[in-house]
Amino acid sequence: MPSLGLGTWTMWKGEEGHVQKAVETAIDVGYRHLDCAYCYQNENEVGAAIATKIKDGTVKRQDIFVTTKLWCTFLAAKNVKNGLQTSLQNLGLEYVDLYLIHWPMSYQAGSELFPKSEEGELLLTNDSFIDSWRVMEECVDAGLVKSIGVSNFNVDQIKRVCDACRIKPASLQVEVNPLMTNKPLIDFCHSQNIAVTAYAPFGSPSRFWKKDDEPCLLEQQTLKAVAQNKKKSTAQVVLRYLLQRKLAVVPKSTTPTRIQENFQVFDFALSPDEMESIDKMNINLRVYKEDVACDHPEYPFKDELQQSQ
Repeated sequence: MPSLGLGTWTMWKGEEGHVQKAVETAIDVGYRHLDCAYCYQNENEVGAAIATKIKDGTVKRQDIFVTTKLWCTFLAAKNVKNGLQTSLQNLGLEYVDLYLIHWPMSYQAGSELFPKSEEGELLLTNDSFIDSWRVMEECVDAGLVKSIGVSNFNVDQIKRVCDACRIKPASLQVEVNPLMTNKPLIDFCHSQNIAVTAYAPFGSPSRFWKKDDEPCLLEQQTLKAVAQNKKKSTAQVVLRYLLQRKLAVVPKSTTPTRIQENFQVFDFALSPDEMESIDKMNINLRVYKEDVACDHPEYPFKDELQQSQ
């Protein structure tokens, strides 16, 4: 798995073709890792971009590492293969390189990403992600996916998958940045030879639910000082920090200059002192809580939620 990829979440909010253009730009720049998901609702444009760059000779299919994810409405074991086939059809691909369980919670199956009752309550189900995992193992056997993993799982949940599995999780994708270092979880995964991919590396500064008293990661003085010393942007410093923690990272952007800038992080290194100073920024600020599903028995951040109440 290439250590630096392009994230595609939120891109679907743009005009039609916006995602395709961004992915084509990224491939031209040199990105060979694309992070997708069914729930992003833009797999078709990602697939169109891949097809375009294969057709024009820029890449071959085997050059591109494609990750996508099983959404909560497909988590019931009987629906897993349908979820995968839907993504493959959207992407126009015969296989994906990595298929992740997006969240450990399950929602009522159907066309709505967040199915709700007449009263507006999210319709949760109690399907086992262990049963789902066993079907994902069958998808590996069938050649539909090269490897499988999980996203937004806690240590206990990962242990349960490992204890029950025939094919061990290859990867965990989870929120990681200097304000949310997630060190215990990452240390556990590395001890189990499970690769970790960091999403939201910049703390999603444009998120509409950001509270006024929450800090903006890229404006922090610690990062500004390191960036000035390295003659790099604060975003580049963050990406380099995560890479030096032996993480893969998937920053998202649709702006060509930022897509290129985010890729230019292999020509410098942070010193041990600089790494330590950035480590100390951690305040366990989780941005993506998915607390709409906090009542689900498999909600992964219950301990954090209870501490905040």
